[in-house]
Amino acid sequence: MIRILLVLCVFISAAAHAEAPKRIISVGGAITETIYALDAGGLVVGSDTTSYYPPAAASAPKVGYMRELSAEGVLSLNPDLVILSEESGPPTVLEQLKSAGVSLLVLKAGRSIGDVKENIEILAETLDKREKGAELIAGINKAEVELKEANAAGQESKSVIFILQHSGGAQMVAGSRTAADSIIKLAGATNAVTGYEGYKPLSPEAATSLAPDVLLVTTQGLEQSGGKASLLAAPGVSLTPAAKNGRIVAMDALLLLGFGPRTAEAALELNRQLNRQ
Repeated sequence: MIRILLVLCVFISAAAHAEAPKRIISVGGAITETIYALDAGGLVVGSDTTSYYPPAAASAPKVGYMRELSAEGVLSLNPDLVILSEESGPPTVLEQLKSAGVSLLVLKAGRSIGDVKENIEILAETLDKREKGAELIAGINKAEVELKEANAAGQESKSVIFILQHSGGAQMVAGSRTAADSIIKLAGATNAVTGYEGYKPLSPEAATSLAPDVLLVTTQGLEQSGGKASLLAAPGVSLTPAAKNGRIVAMDALLLLGFGPRTAEAALELNRQLNRQ
């Protein structure tokens, strides 16, 4: 059903916008980053709270968190196009926007470099930035070659778990079909979590049995967990090979998990950091 919605929204938007839109609301950090990378940031009149890169995007008026959008906030900015990830919501707000006559362009939530390139091509076509889009993809292709070379020349694949930490919340660990799982594999490592999709709470018993070589976190999550020492001392985590050897890799959330224009570079940087552990 989601894929059908994606195709329909792309078709509707293409028909409705023979000319490039003039007022865009961008929902999803990777989408916003791509729009700015296409030199179309001047069209963005609003974005969601995950849109903080580049710095200019952080200062745009916000319409809420991407999964908890406000119809009133979106409509108050009078956009002629809202570009959003398929993970955006809630559905009732999207229905309100469509009922109000707002054009929506729904893009796939990236889980591969191929997805990143596809989204760039769609946005470049929509925003009449085809030449810049081709330039961006050429840069990604170059980084992808470097990544493949790095993976081929790397050390033995390390076992990694990605821990998601929100302030005051339980630690969650990423299974398959997540952005974290995808970036770990792109970097030539192995996700220690198998057997389930999405995120589950990390119990002390699970942390011990997973026995990861490296803990992967976002810089934002590491700060919210109280820092490196606090994470390494967490029940169960403290007994893992990663904790015993102090092996933590922390990277910016959007860079690591966004699957935007910098994803190949992010995977290359993750590969480098893992090989230094």
